[in-house]
Amino acid sequence: MKKIISLALAAITLVVAVCLVGCTVYSSSFKATMCVHSNKSNSSYLSFSTFEGKMVFKMKCDDGDQIKYYAKLESGDAAVYYDCGGGKTELLKVGAGEEISERGGELSKGTVYVIVETDGKCSGGDFDFDIVKG
Repeated sequence: MKKIISLALAAITLVVAVCLVGCTVYSSSFKATMCVHSNKSNSSYLSFSTFEGKMVFKMKCDDGDQIKYYAKLESGDAAVYYDCGGGKTELLKVGAGEEISERGGELSKGTVYVIVETDGKCSGGDFDFDIVKG
């Protein structure tokens, strides 16, 4: 009887673990100072004094939409990726002293993840993303 209960608990634990992992596509993990961020259904931003790691934003989009973005760094290097339907694609790279403002991305109706990843510690950063009609 103990063996059956142990096996049942192990099976339930496995199912719960698979469900939790399956629900989380991307997750944020970072160290920051003076960090302010917001995530709405069609816009998001990140502003910081120092930042190291990864910040993930989740937004909604329609077929043909694009990501209008602004990125600026005082020091360090960062890359921004997006995933709309299962493939992580580079949107932009920004380095020390650079400022970029453009549109990009090929989006289809559903959820788009925008992922900001730094290569080490960055400072003086501003990132702004808006979902706009293509």
